[in-house]
Amino acid sequence: MTALLERADQAISVTAMVRGFSARLKEISSRATERLVIFKDNQPAAVIINVDAYQEMLDELDNLRIEAAARERLSGFNQSKAVSHDDMRARYAKKD
Repeated sequence: MTALLERADQAISVTAMVRGFSARLKEISSRATERLVIFKDNQPAAVIINVDAYQEMLDELDNLRIEAAARERLSGFNQSKAVSHDDMRARYAKKD
């Protein structure tokens, strides 16, 4: 949770957010502000980020999951059971 805030201007109270929602939304959508952490009762309650930044975050998470799956599969790789590229081409080549 400590990584939520890099700068004090990324924090905003619920009351301040309600009062200046349109201006704050414009800051986020234009990426003038990377993210806003909304506090309620002095506790982080929500984070607002730009849609493109959110998609980039999801893409990065997906890439990390794929990499983890690949590493897991490679850890159990048995070279003696591997099939060469030439053998695969011969096995699955179209026979006219």
